[in-house]
Amino acid sequence: MRLRHFISTTILSIFASFSATAQINTDQMLQTGCNALYFEDYIVAIQYFNQVIAAKPHLARPYFFRGWAKMNLDDLNGAEEDVSKAIERNPFISDAYELRGAARLNLGKYELAIADYDHALTLLPGNKLLIYNKALAQEALKDYDSALESFNGLIEKYPSFDGAYIGRSKILLEKKDTAAALADASKAIELNPKSAANAYIIRANIRMSHNSDLVGAEEDLSHVIKLMPKEPGLYINRAFIRYQRDDYSGAMSDFDIAISLDPMNQIALFNRSMLRMEVRDFNNAISDLDAILSMNPDDLRALYNRAMVLAELQNYRGALRDINRLITVFPDLSAAYFIRYDIKRRMGDRTAQSDLDKSIALGKKRIRKLGNNPSMVEVLSDVKNEPLETDTESQEYVAKQFTQLLTSSSTTPELKQQFNNSNIRGRIQDREISIEPEPIFVVTYYSSPTELKPSADYLREIDQVNRTHALSYVLQLTNREYFLTDSVEIDRHIQSIDYYNSYLATHNPRAIDYFGRGMNQLTLHNYEAAASDFERALQLSPDFALAAFMKGVALYRNLMSGSRLNSNDNRIRMARLTEITECFETALRLSPSMAPALFNIGCMKLATSDYQGAMEAFSKAIELQPQFGEAYFNRGYAKLHLGDRTGGTQDLSKAGQLGVASSYSLLKRMSK
Repeated sequence: MRLRHFISTTILSIFASFSATAQINTDQMLQTGCNALYFEDYIVAIQYFNQVIAAKPHLARPYFFRGWAKMNLDDLNGAEEDVSKAIERNPFISDAYELRGAARLNLGKYELAIADYDHALTLLPGNKLLIYNKALAQEALKDYDSALESFNGLIEKYPSFDGAYIGRSKILLEKKDTAAALADASKAIELNPKSAANAYIIRANIRMSHNSDLVGAEEDLSHVIKLMPKEPGLYINRAFIRYQRDDYSGAMSDFDIAISLDPMNQIALFNRSMLRMEVRDFNNAISDLDAILSMNPDDLRALYNRAMVLAELQNYRGALRDINRLITVFPDLSAAYFIRYDIKRRMGDRTAQSDLDKSIALGKKRIRKLGNNPSMVEVLSDVKNEPLETDTESQEYVAKQFTQLLTSSSTTPELKQQFNNSNIRGRIQDREISIEPEPIFVVTYYSSPTELKPSADYLREIDQVNRTHALSYVLQLTNREYFLTDSVEIDRHIQSIDYYNSYLATHNPRAIDYFGRGMNQLTLHNYEAAASDFERALQLSPDFALAAFMKGVALYRNLMSGSRLNSNDNRIRMARLTEITECFETALRLSPSMAPALFNIGCMKLATSDYQGAMEAFSKAIELQPQFGEAYFNRGYAKLHLGDRTGGTQDLSKAGQLGVASSYSLLKRMSK
């Protein structure tokens, strides 16, 4: 789990101290950005700071504040880079060293983080939170003696700081001084009982060890649950304690709550299945084990136990299938052969005796223990490559681990902020959203403005057409297309098509007329007719780049809608994508500065899994349009697929800086 830490609240007090020499427009822009930052509108704030930086790149403050916003969006690399630029411009901002230290701490750059905290402490000697963060970095570096010295000094200077006792308690546990660790955790609870969740957890873990004080451990976890009632791991661990105390009803209730909070929690599902097996509720036990194996078919613990449950339910074929899979992966487990012997015996299989003999022979050997990994895949795969005689655990011990209840390792749950109704406010990276590439750009009569992009994107070719006033509607460029649902507007487009039909039948056709009718057809989702009209416009005016571009859009929409296409025929799909790409390439040839055409070419290459080609197309689009946030996002997406984690996260950071909000969700996912 990534380290978490405190940031001094003095950072917020800087908001009012802007450069007196700045012109009023940048002052106001910076103030507005800081207001957005204060209200956790981090992405909106970044857009304001971008404008200040563009106008006055020599100022330190906008880089610092933009780094602060990125830090809150978990863009750690972007935060480190921006704050470094702030320090280059003004090396006397103590908060900048603190913020960069925090970014580096979470990036695993512990020595650099310590250096930043040390520098900040020369400017702010004795600062409580700086010393605390430095101690966290020392702990992460496994320099426990230095961390202990820091926490000792912190407690001496600030004896009522509960966080220092919690930090020292963790260090004392690492140094195997359990009694002192327990005393520090208890002291933190005494100082701050209403928010000492970590202290309760530490004390509960100490009391759980060796079953030394199960009653006290359960009480501690109950206190934590009151403070954090939405964390499934806490219920799992309390259920484990209740099971140890023979409180099966209480344990089952806790497992039920954990699963209601997180239906895909495999530890909770496994533990509940074990408890159900113990009370011979086999029908419900099998449903839990089925759920685990549907998520993770290689979970050998679940496989082992499902084999036993299926045998109890007299589904011998299913039981035999499961135990055979287990033996394939773990051929030296005595208990597995005994289970297969028992299944075959019940089936009347005369070969059962050989499995019993094998089980007895293996039972005399010692093998490696399984550990606490619920899937066990990594641990078990190594067993086959080691001589059994060199291991240290008995067959009975290993077999027991297949049916042992598991505890949750999430002992320090991370609280998440609440969001308001805006799609871009708060810690948007915490949301579970599907990560997909940014969609293609289209020319449309309608767009969907957002708070970050209130108007459509500019394209010279669109502006040229709009200036002619030859169309009834104004063209716009967007990749957030608005689809009509209003019946009155739909009727207007139908009437417009009728008008074009009549006009083209009685006049010499012009390219713009076919283009206008094609736009109406596209708006009404008649993609084949739209593509045909754009092609006719292009035939009449071979240099009509926008017509070539929109023909590609219409063909792509038609492909995505599945019209007259067998989705299972990949050859047809690939041929269609090639044709679409050629349309965008024609538009680019006719208008070499048309960055959206390059972007769409990159999207087509993503659709064919040509990540290298996609990356090259997006790079060219960025060369033409350096502030092309969507191109940065998709290039980062392509780089990640090519295994370039560093380059991918850099691009995602830049995309987020340019207003592509989903960047931060993918950045956070990549940081796990």
